[in-house]
Amino acid sequence: MTPVLPPKPSARPDRVSLWRYVKLFRQDLLSAQPAKLYRAWMAEFRTPFFRSFLVNQPELVKLLLKERPDDFPKSDRIAEGLKPLLGNSVFLTNGDAWKRQRRIIDPAFEGGRLKDTFPAMRAAAEAAVARLEGRQGPVEIEEETSHAAADVIFRTLFSIPIEHEVAGRVFTRFRDYQRSQPLLNLAAFVPLPRWVPRFFRRGTRRNAAEIRALIEQLTAERMAAIKAGTAPDDLATKIMTTRDPETGSTFDTAEMVDQVAIFFLAGHETSASALAWALYLMALYPEWQEKVAAEAAALEDESFAAVSKLKISRDVFRETLRLYPPVPMMVREAACPERFRNRAVPEGAQMVLSPWHLHRHERLWENPDGFDPARWQTENGKQCQRDAYIPFSAGSRVCTGAGFAMVEGPLILSMILRRFRIEPVEGKTPVPVAHLTVRSKNGIWLRLSPRQPKLF
Repeated sequence: MTPVLPPKPSARPDRVSLWRYVKLFRQDLLSAQPAKLYRAWMAEFRTPFFRSFLVNQPELVKLLLKERPDDFPKSDRIAEGLKPLLGNSVFLTNGDAWKRQRRIIDPAFEGGRLKDTFPAMRAAAEAAVARLEGRQGPVEIEEETSHAAADVIFRTLFSIPIEHEVAGRVFTRFRDYQRSQPLLNLAAFVPLPRWVPRFFRRGTRRNAAEIRALIEQLTAERMAAIKAGTAPDDLATKIMTTRDPETGSTFDTAEMVDQVAIFFLAGHETSASALAWALYLMALYPEWQEKVAAEAAALEDESFAAVSKLKISRDVFRETLRLYPPVPMMVREAACPERFRNRAVPEGAQMVLSPWHLHRHERLWENPDGFDPARWQTENGKQCQRDAYIPFSAGSRVCTGAGFAMVEGPLILSMILRRFRIEPVEGKTPVPVAHLTVRSKNGIWLRLSPRQPKLF
């Protein structure tokens, strides 16, 4: 019997015209790429006006991200799609500005802070389970995981639940934004001339402006509380009171709005994507679902220590991030001429790193399209985790919240499966597409049934 494979978008034909590619790209970033990228070490996209290179060879990925990151800064073209929302956040900046931002932000996410934020994270997980109680019929789980992940961000960042008026309005506007604007617009992947429209969809700029205005309100209120000595000891307070060890400066309100916007995008949108796919995979593979549910008994201990016992859940979440990396592609720019694999790489060329293709690379992974959380204990899995697994990027620009995400995801997954048994909905197989993150074209639909009496 042929094993069931997780959903994967179909690839385009190898050769299409530039304008056909533009049309496919606008529809979906993932299915616009040819199947040969799952085997290629490097691929070139060339026109008379520009050249882009997709890099899959582990040695080259390591060079770009770890060994020489300053020679391959984040492409300025990424900002063309995201600047209306993210301003000059740490996600978009380069050079000294980026280094200063990381010096201020990183201390808030050091190991000890994870333990401090865990009670808020667990409270958000319990609230998510409570919202699912009594739901009848199919449930669109992406909506639920978005709600849960947003709740985690607001509780840990500003000490307010998603039910808070401003938090709720940010969440609503952001939900509209993520469906209207891809993480990488066409200009980031294919450097078109400046006069070519950048394909902002209706409402994108308006939603971005409203989200930033609401974040500015929260930030200004927190600044006032810090000055009055009444601010809670959460992530926002930690970041806003941390001084750059080199200059002594802190973030002002405008800078903090930029950073909160990326915290919300990176911490909410990516977690929601990964958690939704993890739940679908648990429905598709019930034998793994039962293993996670049995392990979740460890959560009777409500302390942070219980997290270390969620080993199966962590492997399931890690495998989900392999198959459905929330950020499917990243773009760097060559700051000087190079020569890779006997090909000339001109200065200014766009260097595309694709977790989506690297994580499924047929020459690296055993059973690349299959779901196998046990792979992480094999020699191939351990080698690939070192060389070909970058769901949070790598090197100096690795996501500062990676550790945070690897606690949040397995925790909420375990909490939900501890309470519910889940099944896929017939005729509703999800189709992966790239919005702000890897989502399903028409949502992810599941049936939930109570597994045991309510536990809290």
